Amino acid sequence: MLKRKVEDILGDDTTVGAPDGEDEVVEEFSLSEEEEMSEEEEDDVDFGDVVDRPGDYEDDECSSDEEEIRNRIGNIPMEWYDDYDHIGYDIHGGRVGKSSKQGDQLDKLLDRMDNPDFWRTVRNKVEGEEIVLKDDDVSLIDRLKSNKFPDLGYNPYEPWVDLFSQDKLDTPIVDTPEPKRRFIPSRHEHKKVMKLIRAIRNGWIKPRTDESENRKPSYYDLWSTGPDPNTKTHSNHIPAPKLPLPGNEESYNPPEEYLPTEEEKMAWENADEEDRKLLSKKYSCLRHVPAYPQLINEKFDRCLDLYLCPRKMKMKLNMNPEDLLPKLPKPKDLKPFPSAKAVKFSDHEGHVYSIDSNKSGEFLVSGGEDKIVRIWEASTGRVLSRYTLPDTITSVKWDKAQNIIAAAAGNTVYFINSGLGDKLVSDAAERTLSKDLKEHETCTWYPVTDGEEGLKMKITHHHGVTGITWHASGKYLAVTMRDSPNCAVLIHNLQKASSQKPFNKSKGQIQQVAFHPNKPFFFVLTQRYVRVYNLVKQAMVRKLVCGVKWASCMAVHPKGDNLIVGSYDKTLVWFDMDLSTKPYKSLQQHKKAVRDVCFHSRLPLYSSVSDDCSAIVTHGMVYDDLVKNPLIVPVKVLRAHKPCTKYGVLCNVFHPSLPWLFTGGSDGDIWLYV
Repeated sequence: MLKRKVEDILGDDTTVGAPDGEDEVVEEFSLSEEEEMSEEEEDDVDFGDVVDRPGDYEDDECSSDEEEIRNRIGNIPMEWYDDYDHIGYDIHGGRVGKSSKQGDQLDKLLDRMDNPDFWRTVRNKVEGEEIVLKDDDVSLIDRLKSNKFPDLGYNPYEPWVDLFSQDKLDTPIVDTPEPKRRFIPSRHEHKKVMKLIRAIRNGWIKPRTDESENRKPSYYDLWSTGPDPNTKTHSNHIPAPKLPLPGNEESYNPPEEYLPTEEEKMAWENADEEDRKLLSKKYSCLRHVPAYPQLINEKFDRCLDLYLCPRKMKMKLNMNPEDLLPKLPKPKDLKPFPSAKAVKFSDHEGHVYSIDSNKSGEFLVSGGEDKIVRIWEASTGRVLSRYTLPDTITSVKWDKAQNIIAAAAGNTVYFINSGLGDKLVSDAAERTLSKDLKEHETCTWYPVTDGEEGLKMKITHHHGVTGITWHASGKYLAVTMRDSPNCAVLIHNLQKASSQKPFNKSKGQIQQVAFHPNKPFFFVLTQRYVRVYNLVKQAMVRKLVCGVKWASCMAVHPKGDNLIVGSYDKTLVWFDMDLSTKPYKSLQQHKKAVRDVCFHSRLPLYSSVSDDCSAIVTHGMVYDDLVKNPLIVPVKVLRAHKPCTKYGVLCNVFHPSLPWLFTGGSDGDIWLYV
């Protein structure tokens, strides 16, 4: 029994028994008489002290891998035991306590100053012990840090041993001389080396840094079904798109509404195979469902799609849609502008085609389908006077300089001296309309003698007049006749009682004309273009492209450098003539055709009316700085007119000084907005 326990202690390397075939020889132990025991007491001997005594069988040549690991917690972070009094468990399940040598920073500082072996002392976190490195261990670490071989006696430059025969055969298999290219550096390798050198110099290739010391351990969810983001096999891997989940149509027992009818079955049979979709069928139970015949084909097509169709990662722009919109001021910061209904002018029967105000804004003139020119008091809506004309009135304009009203009815333009306002201005208008008149080639001037009081003169043309406009000085009146092929525009001079034709032949159907506020320019609007003519040089200076199908109206800014054009295709375009011949901005605010547009003479406002019975007031600020673009902000939508047939609001005009707007509609009413 004693021999067997000694063998267990010493191990297999210590020979206690004799080899096979020889007599067994037992080594003698020098035991004192007091230590001798009887065979009955040998079974009670405890050799635990011998096993647990460290150093009794210490072997210096044993490596650290052969040492017994006391702490059996495994490869887990030791930070998990910071809040406990132990650092793990041994092989028997008992707790392994923390070492009492653990101290704070002050203890470490004192140990650094007093302990000469502090610099070679390392701490085993798993066992909680401090280990003092030997000189051989320190030398090994120094050699590893210096990129040398760990073994001091290793010679990497040992002579090469020819394992094969060094004697040349009499009949060698290959005896060709070495080619010259084996002794010349490869040009391909030279290019590769130069490419790497250039990349290193430019910083494209950087040396790898050893981050293993500072790298923290990463953990992942063991039971997660998705891929682990910390263990990516390929940085640019894009997972394949998943197939859609089956719905009610692909069920073996779908609802009745998903079952196809006979017509749908016929259409499915007549369709191409590529356009056919899965036809729903109903089975009583799952075991009656046959095998799907197209399964292999669909799986093969799926594999082809995954193999041949490349997948590319697209960067998604995380952008707020509100940031893309221009930063516009709030409408309440752009006041004043008309925002509410104030006065209703009700006396017309039928459409109101045209309205205009005098220079002071106290009076309003209107004309329409009922062939009566009415003069209103703007603040109260009271009718001051009426003038009956023989034909439908298409346009009325009030001259701001001489206080003369021009009204177009049929092919005749009538001139009215209302007598309102300043007495001196009315007398001057009376003298202008009382001059000697004569007949011209394109038109005829007549005095009105049998009409109502105030009708002084008329000009008869060969075709129907569709529009008239005054020059800012009040001396000239431009007349538009759309149906005339060679005489679509005429300019009348009231001071000389003469007429002239500026164009021998019109280019396109002329919709409207206008004078420049302070320059000798003349604007002619056709279906798709706006032509600007210099009346002094008698030449076209600019041609503006509207970009619409059919233009309907236009208005010139009081400064003369900007222009707005409305069209029948619900579009309103703004031209900055100093910027380009194409529209600066195109707006589609109305739902139907735009009938009329106008600018305010003093405030940065313009208005547009449409057949959708709405008038939209827009803030249009034009800056003196040419670098700054005009500011266009819609501020108010006004609705007061009722639709009549297919027309809505037909005309509008601003008050000369106040933020008031007058509109005339097809319902026969005129509204004032303040």
